[in-house]
Amino acid sequence: MARTKEFDPDAAVDKAMEVFWANGYAATTPQQLVEALGIGRGSLYNAFTSKRALYERALRRYYERETTRLLQVLDGPGPARERLRAALELLVAAALDDRERRGCMVTNAAVELADRDEVIAHLVRRTFERQEAAFRSTIEEGQRDGDISADRDPAALAAFFLTTINGIQVLAKADPDPRRLSRLAETALSVL
Repeated sequence: MARTKEFDPDAAVDKAMEVFWANGYAATTPQQLVEALGIGRGSLYNAFTSKRALYERALRRYYERETTRLLQVLDGPGPARERLRAALELLVAAALDDRERRGCMVTNAAVELADRDEVIAHLVRRTFERQEAAFRSTIEEGQRDGDISADRDPAALAAFFLTTINGIQVLAKADPDPRRLSRLAETALSVL
């Protein structure tokens, strides 16, 4: 009779995501993963093949869970400018609530691995492209509705907002000053 797995692989990926998010890829040890997932080392490798493969799944899970929240705000109802404000406020609030100062796992992956791991670089680019496209779509909608100045380049503004949200998350890792982060968000909105 075949032996059944003693753990839920989806729940294990969630737990691994938290460990990688807190420590980064290189600083996460197999032992930390084994302890967090509550399984033996052999089971870890049988289920996920390698630490690297588990990291990739964890990064994909982060995208599904965290990035989707931003996209839902940008794609939601209401005036475009208010959705942009809500998106920035969501990110500032998340950064301030992050007591461990983990930042954004995708941004962390970009800094740590994207220059030497093409699969991770592709996942990072895909995430950034999706975020930038959502910003651009929201900005263009606002321009059509007269909520955002039509004389601004929507592609440049979208790239600026992408850079701003990543900058907020990086800055919050070192200096989570709520006034400073809120001023950055307000300054970003003032360019519209």
